[in-house]
Amino acid sequence: MRCELVQAAGEPAARVAARLRALVPTGQSVREQVAEIIAEVRAAGDEALRAYTRRFDTAGAEPLPARVSAAEIDGAVAGLAPEVRTALELAIANVAAVAGAGVRDDVRVRLEAGHEVVLREAPVRSAAVYVPGGRAPYPSTVVMGVTTAMAAGVSRIVVCAPPRPDGEIEAVVLAACRLAGAHTVYRMGGAQAIAALAYGTESVTPVDVIVGPGNLYVQEAKQQVFGQVGIDGFAGPSDLLAIADGEADADLLAADLLAQAEHGEATIVVALSTHMPLLEALADRLGTAPDTGAMARLVHVEDLAQALAVTQGFAPEHLQLVGSAAEQLAPRCTHAGCVFVGESSATAFGDYIAGSNHVLPTGGAARFASSLSPGHFRRRFTEVRIGGAASTLAPVAAPLARAEGFEWHARSMEARIRDNG
Repeated sequence: MRCELVQAAGEPAARVAARLRALVPTGQSVREQVAEIIAEVRAAGDEALRAYTRRFDTAGAEPLPARVSAAEIDGAVAGLAPEVRTALELAIANVAAVAGAGVRDDVRVRLEAGHEVVLREAPVRSAAVYVPGGRAPYPSTVVMGVTTAMAAGVSRIVVCAPPRPDGEIEAVVLAACRLAGAHTVYRMGGAQAIAALAYGTESVTPVDVIVGPGNLYVQEAKQQVFGQVGIDGFAGPSDLLAIADGEADADLLAADLLAQAEHGEATIVVALSTHMPLLEALADRLGTAPDTGAMARLVHVEDLAQALAVTQGFAPEHLQLVGSAAEQLAPRCTHAGCVFVGESSATAFGDYIAGSNHVLPTGGAARFASSLSPGHFRRRFTEVRIGGAASTLAPVAAPLARAEGFEWHARSMEARIRDNG
């Protein structure tokens, strides 16, 4: 692993955070290639989708049909190891419980003039969950995406995942799709899959929302099709930042950093501490770890106030607070995708079984973005009932409409005064 020990005590926190964030590539590096792929899939449909699958996934072999049959999915469930099924079922139950708590009932607001505005929510009709391939299968991402969409009330949920060179999707991913309740599964990945889901092809029905993590091509494609469909955000290279005081166990914290580093290329893991012996112990453990393509930065800070300021500027996807002094910072940590408090609260629990969602804002987007939730699959809108309040509101609002140059807006409202007279 590429591990560096950094001395940052006394350095402005914003500069430290910016230097760390600059280590991670952005979607700009693949923007033109992605735009070309999207344009070709829009123009040629399945023909382009198959061509890109041959090129990027199946090593030149003819791809299998894009849609996975129900029999294939049922077979994957039948072949699932019992202990893996148990884990998936508990993960689904926990994620469903947390997601369900985020679904809101209608709220009725009675205004002073006597009219009523109802704040309503409704699920989108269809949504797609992108499940990455490549280094390993990710049934846990199926759980996070499909279960949350189910809790939101989406009526048609599809999953897509890039096929292996033999054209198949990993059986454990297919099994997770069935257990979580996905309605359709597609063998396709990359920017071409995002384009197909957004615009449709002969064999792929377009959806309303696309969510899920993926490589830079996938995430840049989501950005480019936003507006045609809704997206959850840019779920790019993963990161973990830990603030640890002198009480932290170096072996446990190293295990947490190494666990996140398993996500591979462009992943960054950071530990901030005032305690140099801890950082040196982490450097010893991380420096001998196999190279996964991830980066590690162990940063010596002056005090926990500087650590907090760096964290807020970096806006990590995952934040761990380890040690009693560090854990006291939790209420003040507002720029993070998910906060794990205490030595036992390893980020890995959140990736699988805790019930929190592991599809989190990356690239510093935790300053303004949220973890995947039912809100990504639901539309908020208002229902307005003016009734007898028209005679009160129209005389007040009509001058404002005329000030904007909209005479018929004013007349439309004023006409209701006569109707209610």
